Amino acid sequence: MPKFAANLSMLFTELPFLDRFAAARQAGFDAVEFLFPYAYDPDQLNQRLHRNQLQLVLHNMPPGDWAAGDRGMACDPRRADEFRDGVQQAIDFATELGVTRLHCMAGILPGGLAPERARETLVSNLQYAAERCHEHGIQVLIEPINTYDIPGYFLNHSRQALDIIAACARPNIFLQYDIYHMQRMEGELANTIRACLPQIGHMQLADTPGRHEPGTGEINYAFLFKLLDELGYEGWVGCEYNPLAATTDGLGWLARLADSGLR
Repeated sequence: MPKFAANLSMLFTELPFLDRFAAARQAGFDAVEFLFPYAYDPDQLNQRLHRNQLQLVLHNMPPGDWAAGDRGMACDPRRADEFRDGVQQAIDFATELGVTRLHCMAGILPGGLAPERARETLVSNLQYAAERCHEHGIQVLIEPINTYDIPGYFLNHSRQALDIIAACARPNIFLQYDIYHMQRMEGELANTIRACLPQIGHMQLADTPGRHEPGTGEINYAFLFKLLDELGYEGWVGCEYNPLAATTDGLGWLARLADSGLR
């Protein structure tokens, strides 16, 4: 059966962030993920994790100035030093929090920069991050993101991500496959998941249109969850969606999953 982690950056947002850990445990989640831990002391976060018997399975490397529109910087050759500082900061938090997967955001293609140069920079930065993370038993993940939600984002397709992973030639770089993003960019979800499975280190979900709960849109999640079981996927699936109302009101899809015998 798939293992689901609550994304605390998007779920339970009716509560202050540090209160969302208890809400996730009360809702039946055994694991959580979120975008960034850097506004908090690691001890604060560890207290919430241990108190609620939760595993933190993923967070992102520093993205730059999020409020100013940065969505990562790994493809920008002008920010190599900033990127390397962020890798160290991410490792420091990950080792404190017991996290073994870090998502490296490729970033928005800078104006005037040739895509070929951006790709070279991304490969080089990923190789650096992978080598530093390997010392700590941490996987580096890259995620294709749709161009509707983040116009100009450099990494948009699963094949593009696999080609970059191959070019990096590092054993601890994997694909973060977001079903929502790839439905918007590619479709053909089942066959793509089959083809990519050996390189998938983490998955995330939301339905479309709207990026809401499974069952609110066009994606046949019952079929995909069965497929993941048949394929033997043992990783986590992060629930990274915007609830239509209060988070707990929209968790009926998990109850239906349990009733179906999949969970």
